[in-house]
Amino acid sequence: MAEREFMEYDVVIVGGGPAGLGAAIRLKQLAVEHGRELSVCVLEKGSELGAHILSGAVMDPRAIDELFPDWKSLGAPLNTPVTEDRFLFLTATGARRTPDWMLPDCFRNHGNYIVSLANVVRWLGTQAESLGVEIYPGFAAAEVLFDADGAVTGVATGDMGIGRDGQPTAHHQPGMELRGRYTLFAEGARGHLGKSLIARFALDEGRDPQSYGIGLKELWEIDPKQHVPGLVMHTAGWPLDNDTYGGSFLYHLENNQVAVGFVVGLAYRNPYLSPYEEFQRYKTHPEVRRFFEGGKRIAYGARAITAGGIQALPKLVFPGGALIGCDAGFLNASRIKGSHAAIKSGMLAAEAAFEALGADRSHDVLETYPTAFRASWLHDELFRARNFKPAMSKGLLAGTVLVGIDQVVFRGNAPWTLHVKHHDHECLKPAAQCTPIEYPKPDGKLTFDRLSSVFISNTNHEENQPIHLTLADASVPVRTNLATYAGPEQRYCPAGVYEYVKTDDGSDRLQINAQNCVHCKTCDIKDPTQNIRWVVPEGGGGPNYPNM
Repeated sequence: MAEREFMEYDVVIVGGGPAGLGAAIRLKQLAVEHGRELSVCVLEKGSELGAHILSGAVMDPRAIDELFPDWKSLGAPLNTPVTEDRFLFLTATGARRTPDWMLPDCFRNHGNYIVSLANVVRWLGTQAESLGVEIYPGFAAAEVLFDADGAVTGVATGDMGIGRDGQPTAHHQPGMELRGRYTLFAEGARGHLGKSLIARFALDEGRDPQSYGIGLKELWEIDPKQHVPGLVMHTAGWPLDNDTYGGSFLYHLENNQVAVGFVVGLAYRNPYLSPYEEFQRYKTHPEVRRFFEGGKRIAYGARAITAGGIQALPKLVFPGGALIGCDAGFLNASRIKGSHAAIKSGMLAAEAAFEALGADRSHDVLETYPTAFRASWLHDELFRARNFKPAMSKGLLAGTVLVGIDQVVFRGNAPWTLHVKHHDHECLKPAAQCTPIEYPKPDGKLTFDRLSSVFISNTNHEENQPIHLTLADASVPVRTNLATYAGPEQRYCPAGVYEYVKTDDGSDRLQINAQNCVHCKTCDIKDPTQNIRWVVPEGGGGPNYPNM
């Protein structure tokens, strides 16, 4: 095997999203302020910054205000201030709007902005590069490096040019080692290296099981008559039943564009449920479809959301590195916001790393990062939101009452803390105990099938490479998932990656269409047997979102 080349940095950052770039920028800002040299690199598995970024998104500017107080004059793409909040409870044919005076603070968005988070990330990337950060898009961190004492010393990128058979092709290039005195992991929800580090260092010991949702999103150009710039609309209820956590968002951006999406908590019980189909069905509601009549869908994507809150937040540090952003789980589920939390967590970790480097330390534990987090406004915000997800896991009706008491009466400071006790994959019931769900066929105008959706996500992978959706035991899908749970992977995947097909002898076989994968990580989370393990494909593969 060819020896890998290596590059050395003070700080290596895995992931070019809000957390990773926020950390890189803060490190360089501190270096300028103190007149010191500091080398920082960011690895991004997408083909470019923003290619894998998908969020609603309504952005709280609090963290970016701290990172760049002059962000407006610098041209940050926060162009659409929120002008109106609407929250609707839907039935199959009707809707009831919550009066504004009854909305808890978590659903009030005055002072926030409707953004394309991908475009915000591209802007952050420009700022980072102007400060001297080295950014490497198209390079996927595939392996964590450790020293003899078990401390993290960096990461290695995956080999390029490995064939489907696992053998090097004529285009083979060995991966490269990026060695850092400290390494920050900012891969987003269910980061595959973050997952391995949490297990290796038992970072989740004593914490609640992490909870996730799947968020599906489309971007539309709509009739100008239906466009209300700055409108933020959320719904709960139909098409989901009262026992399934989830809801929708509909955000009016500039240029007659609307971001519409649907979130389903991955603790759902019925294996026949399809989050993708629920999203398509949601758009047919009279209160929703009117916005899209005469419009055109221009983008689609999906991504898992880390939503367990502060009770599920793992220990953030370990020898040589730290978890930041959604790799740790800083999203505030009650506000449906994570970008400000990601940036702030990156800044806090950067400040801890800068202090350690100034003391000529390396590869030790950045204890001042979690200490600073506990003293920050971010900790206060997440603490006040701590009961939201556990409450809503009790069902729509009971959850709404509990959230109302917690957020309106006690303003997040109730004298109790609720807990989630089960991992999402443990919640699926056997198919025999559940009712199949019949979904309407797509009409190709308002509702669409998966493959046409994947097409406009611009997803692409080099086909002659090892499948990055790996099975610990190839017999489990048919023997257990299909037999007991009616093959749920063919429904929870939003990209048509998994399908059961008949072989020549009439038996069933799981076919994995890895080239369709939009890197949402849902399979890694929801597979009831935890037999599916998502690993990184070649760098540059996956979706290429233009402005999601």
